Amino acid sequence: MTEHKRPAASVRQGFAREDWNARYAGSELLWTAEPNRRFASEVEGLEPGRALELACGEGRNAVWLAEQGWRTTGVDFSDVALSKAAQLAASRGVEVEWVAADVLEHEPERRAFDLVAVLYLQLPHDELVRALGAATEALAPGGTILVLGHDTTNLTEGHGGPRDASVLFTPEDVVAELGDLTVERAEKVRRAVPLDDGEATAVDALVRARRPR
Repeated sequence: MTEHKRPAASVRQGFAREDWNARYAGSELLWTAEPNRRFASEVEGLEPGRALELACGEGRNAVWLAEQGWRTTGVDFSDVALSKAAQLAASRGVEVEWVAADVLEHEPERRAFDLVAVLYLQLPHDELVRALGAATEALAPGGTILVLGHDTTNLTEGHGGPRDASVLFTPEDVVAELGDLTVERAEKVRRAVPLDDGEATAVDALVRARRPR
């Protein structure tokens, strides 16, 4: 299944929110109830604390974090997605704070989160810079930020994802916006995509960084 991706910022308001609400409107989860495997493998060894996920969608990663003992906040501009996220959390017996807001307008608490996740938030460069700025400012001393999304080379070397190059990015694009954070990983990673007649490969950009204590 193609990973969760967001529309360009120029259409995020109005139609974009309605469009995503319509996509999430079915009774079944649009994606899956299980966390992104790459994300889970990157954070499994971290000491649970406060976590923030921007553009959390139906909440699969935020709910999984809560199951691991994190005090989690999920932010998304689709109220329909957040309603399903709340149902998922309730079915798993965990509590998550859900915030209905556009990530380009939301101002999370500064230096408050031990983990900040930005997963498959595909925006034009200027808007991505704004979102990463807010995510970075929210990171507490010693905290980890994880950014994962469709890499620019996925257009020519991978399967699925947006076909608009302006909303794709490279690990280097992300690192350039992280200021004084210590970069632990910044690389292209390949992901298997199951198809009806076999399997394809997608190319993602992965960045993991930490704020010095």
